[in-house]
Amino acid sequence: MAKSKAPSILDAIKEIKKRKFKPVYYFFGEDAYNLSFTLHTLEEAFQPLLLSELDKETIYSEDRSINDILGLATAFPFGSEKKLIIVKEAEKIKDKKPLKEYATSPAEFTVLAFFHNGSITNLSSEPFKTLDANEFLFEAKELKGKNLIDWLISIAEEKDKKLSEENAQVLVDIVGESRNMLEVQLEKICIFVNTQKEVTIESIQQVSSELKQFNIFDLQNAIGLKDKSKALTVANNLLDNGAEPTFIITMLTRYFTGLAKITELQSKNTPLQEAARIVGTHHFYYPNYLKARNLYSDQKLVEVFRALLKADVSVKTTSSDEKTIITLLIAEIMQ
Repeated sequence: MAKSKAPSILDAIKEIKKRKFKPVYYFFGEDAYNLSFTLHTLEEAFQPLLLSELDKETIYSEDRSINDILGLATAFPFGSEKKLIIVKEAEKIKDKKPLKEYATSPAEFTVLAFFHNGSITNLSSEPFKTLDANEFLFEAKELKGKNLIDWLISIAEEKDKKLSEENAQVLVDIVGESRNMLEVQLEKICIFVNTQKEVTIESIQQVSSELKQFNIFDLQNAIGLKDKSKALTVANNLLDNGAEPTFIITMLTRYFTGLAKITELQSKNTPLQEAARIVGTHHFYYPNYLKARNLYSDQKLVEVFRALLKADVSVKTTSSDEKTIITLLIAEIMQ
């Protein structure tokens, strides 16, 4: 599959918010959150220009051919200076080639926006090559790592709250990388802290507790203290609330990798804050790491990593039940 080099959808969002509209947009990508957000932003920014609701139309691609869509785009507005046409599920349009000609000379009175769910195999094919050449093509890539953390911090700032990188990472570790879920959870936290300006680790933990849902840190703590019953309860709760077994395995691997570093850190008298950072946790959780390290010998850690690898292979290569795989993993870790 050819690597995409299309501009980021974030670039388009910045201009749309300023009401600087292009005559054509073709948005595509794997990030459903940003596609949805861009659609909302476009509709909201364009609304003041609409003098007639007839000058805004939303089309599902299965209902119209590309020629029908382009015909609507070239028809004059009813009462506004510009009209907005939104085409959803553009990936289902069978023959998009007529869009090439339209993109070279689009109607000045129309903003025509296509929303394509998923990637595009070949951006050098038409009409994508022409769309890209005219700066009409934008990709919604899923945010990962620091980009995701920065986004979460910016969302908190929009809500007039301060969220540190460290606490933002904790929230991602608890909730996962779904931006819809992260935004929902952050909204709940902001309501909980009320007039308090900073989103603290305590508030994140408290909201998780209020929702009566466990998080990955609860699972790590239960396993670290060798509380098998609690660990199984937490693991089942996580799975019931949408956590993927691969996420649980990855986070436990990271957890035990951190535990394996503690002996060396203690021998060097590493300060708590720095030690927590090195093992990959928040200093709030580090005392529990110290307790767990006393319960897991070096030999036991070797066995744990073997169990984690076995579970990972099982998830990826078999059709075994998710809960069964995680239950067996916890049993092997604690035997």
